[in-house]
Amino acid sequence: MASANSKNTRTSTKKNRNTNASKAEARRARVEEQRRAEQARERRNRIITLAVSTAILAGLIGGCWYLLDAADAKEEAQAAPVSGEKTWAKLSQTHVDTSVGYPMTPPVGGDHAPVWQNCNGDVYSEPIQNENAVHALEHGAVWITYNDKAADTDVKSLSGKVAKTPYTLMSPYPDQSSPITLSAWGHQLNVTKGSDPRVGEFLEKYVQGRQTPEPGAACTGGKA
Repeated sequence: MASANSKNTRTSTKKNRNTNASKAEARRARVEEQRRAEQARERRNRIITLAVSTAILAGLIGGCWYLLDAADAKEEAQAAPVSGEKTWAKLSQTHVDTSVGYPMTPPVGGDHAPVWQNCNGDVYSEPIQNENAVHALEHGAVWITYNDKAADTDVKSLSGKVAKTPYTLMSPYPDQSSPITLSAWGHQLNVTKGSDPRVGEFLEKYVQGRQTPEPGAACTGGKA
């Protein structure tokens, strides 16, 4: 009887061991499955992160190239002269109290009066002094002049444009050869009509443009 009980006990113990082993194996399998799933998620996350980072980097690089190309195009446009303009270099900037004999008409630079002509969209109905106007050009203004060959409609439309544009001034100039002339420091353009698209191009390029010897200097408080 004792032998039978001992046998039953061993059998029960063996079953318990087998059951425990099976449970442990099942736990290990579940842990391993969870570990593999976690690794798979991490791989997917790394792939997604890499893909997103690559896309962002590509976008940034593309955007940078676009901005650089746009900047280069703008720089080239700023450097290119307006079609038909004349240019002068190495113009003196001495203040003088006497009249100056300028080599171009109207003048676009050189020695000039100590006081600038007001150029905050000022439109003058009478001719102004060259020396004061040249000082305004030194401050980055564009000076629009016209003679009696200019159409009244052009004079009126240009007057309106100047009145709305800081760092510009306009006045009659009977002795000039062209009906309409636009002058900036070292640059000049002759046109026959105010509707010429180069008028807007010249203003865009040279009002406080890169040619300005004294950028930001006042266009008010001078000679009215």
